[in-house]
Amino acid sequence: MPCASRSDELVFFVNGRKVSDGHSYRGLRSIRLTGTKYACGRGGCGACTMMVSKHDSVSKKIRHFSVTACLMPICSLYGAAVTTVEGVGSIKTRLHPVQERIAKSHGTQCGFCTPGMVMSMYTLLRNHPQPSEEQLMEALGGNLCRCTGYRPIFESGRTFCMEVNSCQQKGTGKCCLDWGENDSSPLGKKNEICTKLFAKEEFQPLDPTQELIFPPELLRMAENPEKQTLTFYGERVTWISPGTLKDLLELKAKHPEAPLVLGNTSLGPGMKSQGHFHPVLLSPARISELSMVRKTSDGLTIGAGCSLAQMQVILAERISELPEEKTQTYRALLKHLRSLAGQQIRNMASLGGHVMSRHCYSDLNPILAVGNSTLNLISAEGTRQIPLNEHFLAGLASADIEPEEILESVHIPHSRKVRIPLAQCQQNALPHVNAGMRVLFKGGTDSIEDLRIAYGGVGTATISAHRSCQQLLGKRWNELMLDEACRLLLDEVSLPGSAPGGQVEFKRTLLVSFLFKFYLEVLQELKKLVKLFSASGCSCDGCYSEISERFLSALEDFPVRIPQGVQTYQSVDPHQPLQDPVGRPIMHLSGLKHATGEAIFCDDIPMVDKELFMALVTSSRAHAKIISIDVSKALELPGVVDVITAEDIPGTNGTEDDKLLAVDEVVCVGQIICAVVAETDVQAKRATEKIKITYEDLKPVIFTIKDAIKHNSFLCPEKKLEQGNVEEAFEKVDQIVEEVHVGGQEHFYMETQRVLVIPKTEDKELDIYVSTQDPAHVQVSVLYFKHPHQQDHLSCKTSGWRFWREGRKASCIRGDCSCGTGHPIRLVLNREDDMLITGGRHPLFGKYKVGFMNNGRIKALDIKCFINGGCTLDDSELVTEFLILKLENAYKIRNLRFQGRACMTNLPSNTAFRGFGFPQGALVTESCITAVAAKCGLPPEKIREKNMYKTVDKTIYNQAFNPETLIRCWNECLDKSSFRSRRMHAEEFNKKNYWKKKGIAIIPMKFSVGFAATSYHQAAALVHIYTDGSVLVTHGGSELGQGIHTKMLQVASRELKIPMSYIHICETSTATVPNTIATAASIGADVNGRAVQNACQILLKRLEPIIKKRPEGTWENWIEAAFEQRISLSATGYFRGYKAFMDWEKGVGDPFPYYVYGAACSEVEIDCLTGAYKKIRTDIVMDACCSLNPAIDIGQIEGSFIQGMGLYTTEELKYSPEGVLYSRSPDEYKIPTITDVPEEFNVSLLPSSRTPLTIYSSKGLGESGMFLGSSVFFAIADAVATVRRERGIAEDFTVQSPATPEWVRMACADRFTEMIPRDDPKTFKPWSIPIA
Repeated sequence: MPCASRSDELVFFVNGRKVSDGHSYRGLRSIRLTGTKYACGRGGCGACTMMVSKHDSVSKKIRHFSVTACLMPICSLYGAAVTTVEGVGSIKTRLHPVQERIAKSHGTQCGFCTPGMVMSMYTLLRNHPQPSEEQLMEALGGNLCRCTGYRPIFESGRTFCMEVNSCQQKGTGKCCLDWGENDSSPLGKKNEICTKLFAKEEFQPLDPTQELIFPPELLRMAENPEKQTLTFYGERVTWISPGTLKDLLELKAKHPEAPLVLGNTSLGPGMKSQGHFHPVLLSPARISELSMVRKTSDGLTIGAGCSLAQMQVILAERISELPEEKTQTYRALLKHLRSLAGQQIRNMASLGGHVMSRHCYSDLNPILAVGNSTLNLISAEGTRQIPLNEHFLAGLASADIEPEEILESVHIPHSRKVRIPLAQCQQNALPHVNAGMRVLFKGGTDSIEDLRIAYGGVGTATISAHRSCQQLLGKRWNELMLDEACRLLLDEVSLPGSAPGGQVEFKRTLLVSFLFKFYLEVLQELKKLVKLFSASGCSCDGCYSEISERFLSALEDFPVRIPQGVQTYQSVDPHQPLQDPVGRPIMHLSGLKHATGEAIFCDDIPMVDKELFMALVTSSRAHAKIISIDVSKALELPGVVDVITAEDIPGTNGTEDDKLLAVDEVVCVGQIICAVVAETDVQAKRATEKIKITYEDLKPVIFTIKDAIKHNSFLCPEKKLEQGNVEEAFEKVDQIVEEVHVGGQEHFYMETQRVLVIPKTEDKELDIYVSTQDPAHVQVSVLYFKHPHQQDHLSCKTSGWRFWREGRKASCIRGDCSCGTGHPIRLVLNREDDMLITGGRHPLFGKYKVGFMNNGRIKALDIKCFINGGCTLDDSELVTEFLILKLENAYKIRNLRFQGRACMTNLPSNTAFRGFGFPQGALVTESCITAVAAKCGLPPEKIREKNMYKTVDKTIYNQAFNPETLIRCWNECLDKSSFRSRRMHAEEFNKKNYWKKKGIAIIPMKFSVGFAATSYHQAAALVHIYTDGSVLVTHGGSELGQGIHTKMLQVASRELKIPMSYIHICETSTATVPNTIATAASIGADVNGRAVQNACQILLKRLEPIIKKRPEGTWENWIEAAFEQRISLSATGYFRGYKAFMDWEKGVGDPFPYYVYGAACSEVEIDCLTGAYKKIRTDIVMDACCSLNPAIDIGQIEGSFIQGMGLYTTEELKYSPEGVLYSRSPDEYKIPTITDVPEEFNVSLLPSSRTPLTIYSSKGLGESGMFLGSSVFFAIADAVATVRRERGIAEDFTVQSPATPEWVRMACADRFTEMIPRDDPKTFKPWSIPIA
């Protein structure tokens, strides 16, 4: 609806200041509140968390709750007080304890998620100044972090909690710092080891009296509410907020198609990503009748306007007031609410919105349906009630709400005696399948009088199995009934092979698995009722089916436990000067700025004069000829300045094989075809939808590795290494031939691709602000436009964990547009476009043949690896090389052959990612070890020990190394994890439990650091000393959150012998340090540290005569004297690099400067019926030698481990048969959350380890921990193998990563997996295809 009338005044407060002109979220940024970050746009990551405070009209109290700003309609803030991270505290004025503690506890790395974390904790503390650890866990459940591994974030919040468990084994009499099974630990004296990463006693106390008060003006408005209807007009949408229920009903009659908006958690994502448009929106937020709660003798009536978080409180209160038998439905609902989405979404989403959205994956509707809930409807014509049943949920007209009606409330009856409801779902924001089940028995019997079963996630809406339930009435509750019920359910609740969402066989299995869980739960309850019936004269002893003790574990859910852990590292030498920071756990240099939102990321740079915005148009076809591009409709739209195509690029359009903008042909979905430039981001995005592209499909279309092999479609020549005589060795030993599939991984950096290009027309220069690991590469790429790259100055802003070269194309296109238009250009990709356009980690298909002796000694190994490189070469050749070089991991096998190929497919080009091929390749090697163990009947750890490097030796590429430290890490991990005793305990547990199994695995690691070329190890730095004694350091490394700037200041402090407070860092820029090398391969701190060291040593040498002459002088005196004597106080430092080379023709070389060694032990427990699992414990021992900064290095280990765990367990990319990426948001693509952290998570840096090669004997640890996440994968595989062994099924199943609940459940084959129908793959088109 166009803006035809004047809007009412929209009044709300932001950080204590009145806002009455209706700024939007972008408006908040326009008034320089940039701390609230935009990351996913769907409320799924928590980066944009802020606190909203409102006066509750029912309780008459001020309610503080966290929300996601990306989904919060600005008009919904009428009468509210908003607090952003800037309103909490600032480094310029006063830090809030939350901000101080998260920074000093090392809970920030890249810092993009940190303001959201701060706001979630701050809101919790406003409501609960001394929260429980469970409340803290719940508050952080809706916030994602890609860097830290969550442990330090939680530790910072734990300092506010009522009771802090300082010792892991509190109350057992044994300290968590006691050594493991071997008391003669090689650590030496315990006073050499430190476990303290921060000093709690230095934290300022929390003082609730210092918080912002609720604005008195808003309080007066709330106490005397405005009853008139408020109307706010936008460019295309009108927002109407009635003040009374009568007005709302009249408006609904006038605008029957207008949706009601409260939380916007369902409507918002649809409008943002699916193009839904509603010209009129009705807001019932001011209608108190919709938030009323009524307790009656037969149930509980909850207003449709109550949020899901309020519903939690209401249900918990009612449960405490009523007998247990009356609250079973309430308990089931409460259980689901605790795991439904995150805290922010529960605060925003309303009960009415959840019910009316009728999502197929709804967590609550199945329970409400089987609980006989009723919907109370109201309209201008009157009221009526309809049952919340299968007809309503299916949207049948006869049972649906009328367009002019609204949902007033939901009535949930009390449970009756002998009625058992079940709430079952996977613990996820979007469950695979969930179920609600209820049974009522005839008095004193186990005969079914009434049965209700409803499922979510298996159709377009919640499905009720009404027919099956009717046929089971009168049946006794026993095994015969169960078998019949399973058959009936699978027949009625049919799921076609092409069903949206895929996972068809898994979902079919869950249908009957959940029923079996319900069957066992009911049997258990019936046993409890035997005495009750007997007392009434009914002899029921022995009349019910018996439950085996081994089956009882099926009834236990995995509780969410608070993560605990210990971090140990070697203390600095007691003689080290106090001001020397090297080796100490120094806080991240930007930590406090991250916590206050004052760190400037690329999109936080203020708008400049005449700035324009860009949006990209991408291909919707995987392989097609471009017939035409019609941009006429787009150019007609207001605000559109230009549409840039390949023809508009003045220079070279990329390379022959990798075009910046598509020309004539597209080779993948998501390939950039053109770009729109407009005055606002909204106008640019709207214009992209008007561009019409005509295609002609081409053949072949290749997506999978197997198809690429079939079509001989490869990006580069084969890479091969070989030693010994493989064929001869195979003739003398037993053999295994197997396949391994490793899925890809999305970078999911919190800060999406974004860049700002500012032209300087008078000098034909470009200032490019971009978050990248490789500034020089981006700078050189601008050569594609024939702009001399000496005139392009590239600055790297704080980065939200950027991975490798993904920003290159966007920077180049924007550089061209800036020159073409003469205007600054800004582009910020939304999450969905970012994931669609950019590639990630290469999926891998591996085939191995291994020859071994009965004792587990491997004599020969032949591995062929194929990676899915996508449509262009990118870094695929390098990844293939590194994959082959690192395949042997920690094992010395005399006869080896490794081969690797990069496949060319019609998918976006995959690229470098943390670990650079090692995480995929080493999984193949370790899978081979596990397979040999199964064949030999030996534990996998025995096979690993038997084949590990033992003495000084040479690798397959003939590089010598000493494995002593590798063996130390392995033995230390065995000991500290108490591996052997825990292996025995797991075996005992598995004997006693049929449906739950534990698995444990320990994995060694030899990770090679660096590039296989000397030139890639050079680095430069620039150090200035100013006359006041302050020092400015610039170097060629990019700060990605890994703490490189902090470490560089530590190096400078030691070399110049001055406190760190004297030294400052300048952001990485090609104008100060040219020809930088990518900050990658874990050597950033190594090589740039050497360059900084060199510059400082040059300066100190210049100062030596002055210092010798005046040894009693101060630093400031010496600098002043040097200036007076005209001594240069600026120096360029340079490091020529480590020597490294690889001759692929000969298969020999010294490609890596050094190795990082480590080992990880993980233990898990799986639920064989659902495929769910919990991570019980992880112990990591890592060889860091002499850590420059133990806090940063431990943070890197923990963060990379959790990211690796995600790769191997939860992060699954789903592609359509047409090559479209489905998983483009946190709803569909699951990176680990805080609840995924192992319950006990211990990290130790191996002490007494040194290397003469690196700066101060330190090592680069940025990537190595990634592969150790596979210890969780192999622990899951160990548990699955136990299941299969117990059930007489072959143990040597195909290894497939990630080990999702689907893979686990289907691998644990049983009667339920056998009874499900299976479709012939030739008879249907699958929803998704495997690309590995």
